[in-house]
Amino acid sequence: MKVLYTAEALATGDGRDGHGRTSDGKVDVDLSIQKELGGTGTGTNPEELFAVGYAACYHSALRLVGRQEKADVSDSAVGAKVSLGSNDAGGFALAVELEIVLPNVDHETAVALADKAHQVCPYSNATRGNIDVTLTVTDD
Repeated sequence: MKVLYTAEALATGDGRDGHGRTSDGKVDVDLSIQKELGGTGTGTNPEELFAVGYAACYHSALRLVGRQEKADVSDSAVGAKVSLGSNDAGGFALAVELEIVLPNVDHETAVALADKAHQVCPYSNATRGNIDVTLTVTDD
């Protein structure tokens, strides 16, 4: 791989009940265990950060492939749901649902662009074969 960029972050404190900061200081957040898992839920958590990152990265890939295909990708949006659950090995696993909105193209074109973006997006490439990722194209 030819490295184009490297992000650096440091987590301190008590893991999910700690603090996270990027080396450039642009992200500087308190972390807390979600209320659903018995925590306070006052800070953000790794799943929320992953959801924002995946949504933004996939959206960028979607707009790139859309422009390459001369499709109207204006007003597009991508939502991400990241679920945390237990797995059969006694550990934990993630699942992702990406909701893709391309209001200015027909449904068939939107699905084709969504599938192509899934092949381009670095997050999709990193997670492929490791976690379930569902793409849902909506007509909203």
